[in-house]
Amino acid sequence: MPRARISACLIVQDEHERLPAALASVAFCDETIVVDGGSTDDTVALARAAGARVIESAWRGFAIQRNVAIDAARGDWILEVDADERVSPALRASIEALLAQPPEGVDIAVCALRNRFLGGPLGPSAKYPAYRSRLFRRGSYRHDESLTVHEGLELRELPAILDGDLEHELAATPREALRDMWSYARLESRQLARPRGARGARAYLKGIVVRPTAKFAYRTILDGGWRDGWRGLLKISLDVSSDALVWLLVLLRRGGAARDARAGGRAAEGRAAEGRAAAAEHFGRRRAGPARIIAVAGPGRAAAHAALWLDELRARGIDVVLIGEPERSSGEVPQRAVRRIGPLLVLRALEHERQIRLADAVVPFGRRADLVLRLLPRTLRPEIAGLSGTLAPEQAFALIEAALVSSG
Repeated sequence: MPRARISACLIVQDEHERLPAALASVAFCDETIVVDGGSTDDTVALARAAGARVIESAWRGFAIQRNVAIDAARGDWILEVDADERVSPALRASIEALLAQPPEGVDIAVCALRNRFLGGPLGPSAKYPAYRSRLFRRGSYRHDESLTVHEGLELRELPAILDGDLEHELAATPREALRDMWSYARLESRQLARPRGARGARAYLKGIVVRPTAKFAYRTILDGGWRDGWRGLLKISLDVSSDALVWLLVLLRRGGAARDARAGGRAAEGRAAEGRAAAAEHFGRRRAGPARIIAVAGPGRAAAHAALWLDELRARGIDVVLIGEPERSSGEVPQRAVRRIGPLLVLRALEHERQIRLADAVVPFGRRADLVLRLLPRTLRPEIAGLSGTLAPEQAFALIEAALVSSG
């Protein structure tokens, strides 16, 4: 049987230095589409010389440019790669295996992103494996064109997980790193309306001081970012500085609420955006698809109970996963094994699951799991009011469905 066809899609602008290596890494694809946003160097000539089909489209934002490439693709599957990324040999082999026998009922796959920064690879400081959804069936996904940055696909299903890394060259020099930080902060700040009054003061304090400080400690100590040495500490410092800069730019933006309303098209939309901005830390990811429930189970009866409970929800169409000790795993419920139920191990397991797909609730089973979850940041353990493992599965399902309807 011939394997499924695949189209490599790249969006570029003035990338003549990095593009050749990216194109060489996707040479195994059946076609390569390059959408150029208006390069002034020889990017277009290099792409055409490498055999790519080039579409010249004036730059209108990351999401729109990516959708232009998707619409032009003719393959069964689409692989999205940036000019500063390379498909490793191991990842290529994994993609080829998937194309030879596409998994039934799966429309998207994720791969680990290995960042290189100032000449060296990063691990925990960049949240490796930092899964990214870059391979999907044509026609199954599109990018949200309302986003000017962070336009990655939000999964509606449990993806296939590919082996190997997508290698990403973050920055080769400190100057480039600072330029990237400024560019992304400026773009992200445009997605936030200016909160006002007491609520605004709290939002600015949290965004400029509290959150960056907490994030630096969290990523350095709990995530183990210190293990990457000076490169890791510098990368974390730039990331948290970018977070602070986003809110500083929002604070200093001229025009206030009136400008925010005009940018959104209507005053009502501007006020709604203002409310969302005040409530959120950043213009973050959006949930999509069926509900996702993660259970964290202690050993023994707690693990067995969690597996049965999740299996009932899974039969009703809920996306579920169980975090527990490997010797306690059983049945067909997807599982992420940890050596033991402890704060750091569970924290990292939840981080990995969050990279793959956002959860609607994390439910503890057993006293140990309950205690561990209480010690973790609330962002990693979302809750649905009243949902617990003591409910019968049919009651839990009704509660989950009601919560999703009320949240819109």
